[in-house]
Order: sequence, then C-alpha cells, then structure tokens
Amino acid sequence: MNNLRNINLAIVGATGLVGREVLKILMERDLQIERLKLLASEKSIDKSVIFKGKEYRVELLNKDAFNDIEFAIFSAGKAISGKYGLIAAKCGCVVIDNSNAFRMDDSVPLVIPEINIKDLMEHSNIIANPNCSTIGLLLPIYPLYKRFGIEYIIVSTYQSMSGAGKPFLNKYYSEMQGHKKDGCPIYNNVIPQIDSFEKNGFTAEEMKMNLETRKILHDNEIKVNATCVRVPVYKGHSESCYVKFKEKVSISDIYKILNRSKGVKVVDDIGNFKYPTPNDVAGKNEVFIGRIRPSLIEKNAFNMWIVCDNIRKGAALNAVQILESLL
Repeated sequence: MNNLRNINLAIVGATGLVGREVLKILMERDLQIERLKLLASEKSIDKSVIFKGKEYRVELLNKDAFNDIEFAIFSAGKAISGKYGLIAAKCGCVVIDNSNAFRMDDSVPLVIPEINIKDLMEHSNIIANPNCSTIGLLLPIYPLYKRFGIEYIIVSTYQSMSGAGKPFLNKYYSEMQGHKKDGCPIYNNVIPQIDSFEKNGFTAEEMKMNLETRKILHDNEIKVNATCVRVPVYKGHSESCYVKFKEKVSISDIYKILNRSKGVKVVDDIGNFKYPTPNDVAGKNEVFIGRIRPSLIEKNAFNMWIVCDNIRKGAALNAVQILESLL
C-alpha cells in the first residue's frame, strides 16, 4: 500500500480490542501515516502504544480532538460515536464507525468493500462498518446471491466473547477462577441472547443481520431470519446458514464461485475432518466456509458453515479496507 498518500488519522478507542487490531493491521499493510492520534476515555489517558517503532501517548477524546485530522476510525461504542462522530464529521474529518450508531441512517453508506464499494462515492463524512456477524455472513453469500438470487437465509450464530468487549471477557475469566457469577454466567454456558430484545421477540443483534443485509445488498425483498448466541470461545464468530436460492444451483456451482471469490476461503473436506473452526481462523483475513451440503427439505437450498475472526475482518480489517478504498 506504499502508493497511497500520507494521511492524518485518529483512532478512537485505541486501547480496546478492535482499536489495537486496527493499529496492527495498519502496520501490516504499511499505510503511510503522517500524523497519528490515539484517542480514548479518561481511564486510558497516558497509556502508551508503540506503532512502527514510535511511542504514542493516548490522548483524551474531546470536541477539539479532530482539528486537522482527515480520517478517524471509531471503535468505542454507540454513545461515543453518536456524539463525537458527528463532531468529527462537522470538522471535515471522514469517520469510519464500527458501532451501530449510524448503520441504518439512509444518508450513511454501510460498506463491505468486496461487495458495495461504490456506495462510498456518496457520503457526508460518515461511513458505517457493518456488524461483525453480517460481514461474516455476506462475504461468502454475496457472490452466490449475485449469480443465483436468494429468497431467504436462516442463520444461527455462535458468537465469541471478544465480540462483547473487555468487560465480558473479564467476567468470563472471573467466573473461570470460581468467583461469584453475576446474572447469567458465560463460563461453561451458552447464552441465546446478544443485545436487547425487541418487541417482536428477536434481539437487536438478530435484527441487525436482517436490516443490514438488505441495506448492503440494496434488496428489501431478501429475508434473513437469525438467532444469535454467545458461546465461551475467545475469538471467532461461527454461523450455521440455510440458504434458499431463487435459481437452480448445484454444489459444484457453489464451490466454483466461492473458490474464486475475493476474501473467501473454502475449507470443506469432511473425509479428512477439515472444516473451519474459530481456532483455525484466528488472525486470518478471510471468511472461511465449509460443510456445504444440499438441503434434505427442498430444492435449490443448501446448508453452510461460516467462520471468521470477528475482531479482524469482522471489524478492524473491514474498517481499514474502507480507508484504503477512500484513498
């Protein structure tokens, strides 16, 4: 990426799981950054981060933090993005936001670069990063959707603890050590709830997968029925998908298309017990897919197993790819 111009960049939530992964990816892809500003809340002030051999002090996030900053990647939650993302945008800074603050705003593009990069052509200084489960679902599904059309998707997610952030991880480690379990325990447990419940009985996370899919694909007819579950895995979101296609499709067609799709890797050799798992995909850029098999219920429907690193492609890498696309 050396051909890209030098930029002034702020990372909001720089000491969090996603913020640190963003810095790691920026180093790997060698973006040319003239000025880097690391921003966080009061509890993280004066922490230091080493980036390309230079020590950076974490600064306090405030309304003046974005003066002379061209781009900002936000990974600090909906409330922070809702307040400071708007402030940054008004300063002329282009905000790439990892939270749910702006995703369903009609004036804000919701982008997976491999799918709808053209949506970046129109923005008002705010661009939304999709939900990590939506990214994992759509990256391998999109090339199949484009070729065969899709009537509906039924998906159950097995989402790792890192998707809930450091407090949830701390709760898990505390429970693992035998400390008091407050509320619903995560250690040695599976929780069929991610985010708050809506009036229709689905959680906000489940509705995100439905609504974000429609917005990214520009298709209000496609149906996504999701059940989102938290599992005691550190990193890596898994998804069991049932996809009903509109047109006739064979399993060889699916393999052929997925094997040449950018950002997707097929691991599907059940004879040798090879299929994607969270351990296998940790630290990888691609979304992995396996266990592809025809439905026993209806024609032109297939079951699939999808796994991706939720902190990497599910958040940090997608944000950096958006930045690269803007440049």
